[in-house]
Amino acid sequence: MTPATAPVLTPLEIASGVVLGVEEVPHDDTGGPAPDPLAALEAAIRAGLERPPCLVSFSGGRDSSAVLAVATRLAEREGLPLPIPVTNAFPGAAGTDEAAWQQEVVRRLGLGDWVVNRFDDELDVVGPLAAEALRDHGLLWPFNAHFAVPLVAAAAGGTLLTGLGGDELLGASQWGRLDAVVSRRARPAPRDLLRAGLALAPTSVRAARAARREDGTSFPWLVPAAERRVLAAWWRQSAGEPARWTRRFRWVQSVRYLRATVRSLELIGRKDDVVVAHPFTSSAFANALAQLPRGRRFHSRAEAMRSLFGQLLPEAVLARVSKASFDAAFFNRHSRAFVARWDGEGTDPDLVDRDRLRGIWQSESPDARSFLLLQHVWLRKAGKTV
Repeated sequence: MTPATAPVLTPLEIASGVVLGVEEVPHDDTGGPAPDPLAALEAAIRAGLERPPCLVSFSGGRDSSAVLAVATRLAEREGLPLPIPVTNAFPGAAGTDEAAWQQEVVRRLGLGDWVVNRFDDELDVVGPLAAEALRDHGLLWPFNAHFAVPLVAAAAGGTLLTGLGGDELLGASQWGRLDAVVSRRARPAPRDLLRAGLALAPTSVRAARAARREDGTSFPWLVPAAERRVLAAWWRQSAGEPARWTRRFRWVQSVRYLRATVRSLELIGRKDDVVVAHPFTSSAFANALAQLPRGRRFHSRAEAMRSLFGQLLPEAVLARVSKASFDAAFFNRHSRAFVARWDGEGTDPDLVDRDRLRGIWQSESPDARSFLLLQHVWLRKAGKTV
């Protein structure tokens, strides 16, 4: 196995806190019929169950609940050791409590073992666990990659399964309406002609239209020229999503922020001899989704969840749209103390407006996209080249 390396991030990506673009990735495609998506997901999970202890990073959200449910059913059917959910909890941080959702899923699956790690401010983005990961590996993506450190420790010598990629693979495509019309699941409307024309247009035309529409996205701590560059890349990536159902899933697998996350978590796992695996990102699963016949294609996240996991999870979880926010846990005592004594050094004035950045970091609710830049500044102060 080729040793993992920290993701290479550009200065603009560090400054903005977003990783954009796509990269080539290996894709296992035999050319034959793809298995059913659920069977493909089971195949991706099986290797983890066969390398126990197999823990599942479990938040109670749709992605982690689905992985846990499929892993549990597979283990019961094939006589393998049951997966163990592992959860990071922050009793003192508002907006992080998902206990009710978690308990409902664990109860539904009949699992007895459940590891719950409780934290105060230890997972701050420059707190002790993040600092250890940053010193060991340099800047990682995303800024909260260190969230996996205690999860990996609990799975020492075994496997940690995550729900990474579920949002992307099972979420609605911007072209979902068009596919629904073509498959006769929706009645055509006049605007569908515009959608069809846009789907056939070059990426540059799509990006230009997205730029004209503007969705309110902004990066107020960047200087104007840098912000324009980030937004242009943002629109290009959105415009690059294939309109054809059969091509979209391979494209999703190739987006750089997912690939960077996989590399970062692989690095974190190696310290405790843990294989960190992400079943939703497997090529077999993506290929199975791509080959779904028109009558089985989904055009919303809830449709996808019901189609794949309707027999495994409670309806409330299948249709859930809420997510917990961990910003209060990530920007806590350690970050505020660091920001209070920050002298403005460590940022590129050609990219960052330091006064605006200081104001954002000193606000009651700092923008989480700036936390990667905070870690970069912390590393510079710690004397580690990034």
